[in-house]
Amino acid sequence: MLNTRFGIEIEFTGVTREKAAEIAASVLGGRVEYEGTYYRTYAVFTPDGRKWKFMSDGSIDCQRKENGRKVCASSEYSVELVSPILTYREDIEKLQETVRELRRNGAFANSSCGIHVHLDGKGHDARSIRNFINIIASKNDLFYKALQINPERARFCQKMDARLVETMNRRKPRTLAKIEDIWYAGYSESRNQHYHHSRYHFLNLHSFFTGNHTVELRGFNSELHAGKIRSYIVLALALNH
Repeated sequence: MLNTRFGIEIEFTGVTREKAAEIAASVLGGRVEYEGTYYRTYAVFTPDGRKWKFMSDGSIDCQRKENGRKVCASSEYSVELVSPILTYREDIEKLQETVRELRRNGAFANSSCGIHVHLDGKGHDARSIRNFINIIASKNDLFYKALQINPERARFCQKMDARLVETMNRRKPRTLAKIEDIWYAGYSESRNQHYHHSRYHFLNLHSFFTGNHTVELRGFNSELHAGKIRSYIVLALALNH
């Protein structure tokens, strides 16, 4: 289970993207470069050749602390940490220390922020994907209660579609191509669209079907508590396993 490769996206505010990248670089021993693009990204290049990105996200309610109070802030305070490909045993300590340093330097998550864990989909077949869907669907209410998903984030991590689950279990598709057809049924947009509306579920298979071959779990409120983030990652790895 712990050998599975994963990536994580952590949304937060309280510091600017440039400051967040500088903090991460100090922990990871990397260098910062401004890449710009639509997401106004700062990248941290580490000695092992990997890249950590600090990007803007329009769904984040930007804030900063002033005299101990949280006040509104500019869009420079919209930060999404996007990790490179990680493995638990090799990288969890570096990730946790990066999170701790961000928190020590004023970063925080509010109710608009989320965490997404991306899991290597290698090894999944039609049966295991059907099992994954049913695990999430059968425990929908339990996950939402246990993880205390913020209501304002619910539209970005909806419960499993009852229609999809019913169709899947009635037809029992034996190929990934047939599961893909069921996943996208009812949507008018192109399957190749990056921000396809099917992705906004607790379990997102859009990235699995469109080239990256990763399974995404989106049902986590953002945190800058290193222990809780580790727990989220372990839960995601266990569900995938």
